[in-house]
Amino acid sequence: MGDPVTQTIHRDPALFYWILFPISIVMILTGILRHYATILLQTTPKKLSLPALREQRQLLHGINLRTNYSAISASSFTARKNYMVAAYKNGDFLKDPENRGKPAGNPMTDPAAMEGMMGMMKGNMAMMIPQTLIMSWINAFFAGFVIMKLPFPLTLRFKSMLQSGIATHDLDVRWVSSLSWYFLNLFGLQSVFIFILGDDNAANQMAQQMQQMNPGGAGAMFQPGQDPDKVFRNEAENLEVVEHEYVLQGVEERVLALP
Repeated sequence: MGDPVTQTIHRDPALFYWILFPISIVMILTGILRHYATILLQTTPKKLSLPALREQRQLLHGINLRTNYSAISASSFTARKNYMVAAYKNGDFLKDPENRGKPAGNPMTDPAAMEGMMGMMKGNMAMMIPQTLIMSWINAFFAGFVIMKLPFPLTLRFKSMLQSGIATHDLDVRWVSSLSWYFLNLFGLQSVFIFILGDDNAANQMAQQMQQMNPGGAGAMFQPGQDPDKVFRNEAENLEVVEHEYVLQGVEERVLALP
């Protein structure tokens, strides 16, 4: 049997310079502008009161105890667990113990909650507006162009990802359309942004979307309208069902048994 026929498309070499490079450069510049626009739109965080800070830190203390229990002995874990569970159930760490048992207030009337919602809205605008403009620009000027061929083989599962905007079933999966090049840049420019702006940057759109989906990871332990007492009670239940296993149990025998 002979060698398989290689699919060849005669393209204007200028497409590489007038489509691929402009899209990449515009994506990088847009990410840099998004980074500085996000910094300008950020509001100075207000200082938490001592009871509010204590409420958040004690909840974080319980979460850390539940996730890192194997690093301490069984007796130490049991003592910490009993103390945290009793304090959580009694509401000892609540900043407003007088509101315990009452329904959660309307977040629309809470200035702190409204400020958080406005910050989230600003972040969404900083993501969606550049994305809409770039997508419209590519669809208006570069739709339907095949700009490059990848030098390595791929399976047919990558066809929909690499050939967006090209309704051709017989085209080799290694050919990349202009619209797909935009999506590849959208997912793959994080290393470039880290090199230019540093690790803590707001340029990567995918990272920002993940942060918007998980706002609690940014340090906010309680979401607007959430009852802290219920959160503490849930964490107390999580601690109660933990089965302790000490990672250093019998470590002397294990070390001596090594060849």
